[in-house]
Amino acid sequence: MKIAVIGAGAIGALVAGYLKAKDADVSLVARPDSLAVIKDQGLAVSGVRGDLKVKISAEQALSYQPELVILATKTQDLENALKQNLNFLKDATILTTQNGVAADGIVARYLPEEKIISSIVMFGATLLEPVRIVHNFEGSWIMGSAFGQNDAEVVRISEVLNRAFPTIVAEDIRGMKYLKIFVNANNCIPAILGTSMQEAFSNPRISRISIAIWKEGLDIVGRSGISLTSLPDFPLERLTALAALPLDEAAKIFSGIMSNLSKEPLYGSILQSIKRGRTSEIDYINGEFSRLAETQNLAAPLNKKLVEMVHSVEQNKKFFTPDELVSSTRELIN
Repeated sequence: MKIAVIGAGAIGALVAGYLKAKDADVSLVARPDSLAVIKDQGLAVSGVRGDLKVKISAEQALSYQPELVILATKTQDLENALKQNLNFLKDATILTTQNGVAADGIVARYLPEEKIISSIVMFGATLLEPVRIVHNFEGSWIMGSAFGQNDAEVVRISEVLNRAFPTIVAEDIRGMKYLKIFVNANNCIPAILGTSMQEAFSNPRISRISIAIWKEGLDIVGRSGISLTSLPDFPLERLTALAALPLDEAAKIFSGIMSNLSKEPLYGSILQSIKRGRTSEIDYINGEFSRLAETQNLAAPLNKKLVEMVHSVEQNKKFFTPDELVSSTRELIN
């Protein structure tokens, strides 16, 4: 199977590197500023599976017809990637990997719904340089038909990608994707502070904000009539049980979990985008809670404030201190 990975960020490069190491016929589509160094040096992966170096074909846009296209750009870059490569996408199976729930709908504006498979990435990675990726922690790769029942093609793709990561075919991919928003919703915190996730959440005052994000999100999702479905590596009960505890007690537990998440510093996708001078996916994560709230005539003051603070960091290139973050959100979580 000819596989193209569009997007050479942390997840795209990691997936492409591992597939190539398993002798898959895979190539990368990368930005011009990354392309030359990837072509020259290949990819170097380190982390939980040890060190790996692979040479891989890379180009700025597709020039051949792949059977499978893995879309690994951020959601905000997805439409442009589709337009640039559309001539070679129409006959391919398309796999989305983006956080949030907007990606499948964006792809469906350009390509047939029956060709779109939605997926959830539960493994974590950090892009240090265009050719250096840290694989922070293991996790499954969950996938299912974006707009219908799972079919033989979904199973076939899962079997191919199982060479790189353990894959799971899910019946309720939508309910799982909404739960994954909660998993990602705390990525805004290290992005606001400019620190690793471990450093950010070692502070119990900061972890209180994280629990409050979940409490607000659960209220909005519940009132919107959306059913959440457990993820293999993150059962729904973990979220609801922590959110039901007193704030300080839940924050202490959360802090302990997040401080030991990975041996290597983990920066989260939002901060990684900011560090590369690009807009982040904040509007599709915490911003999804705000969007849902507006459709139900509800309010999401905490998530709205955090989205505003991330945009401030993007625009002004200035991070907030922990005291500033706590002060800015205190009245929204008490």
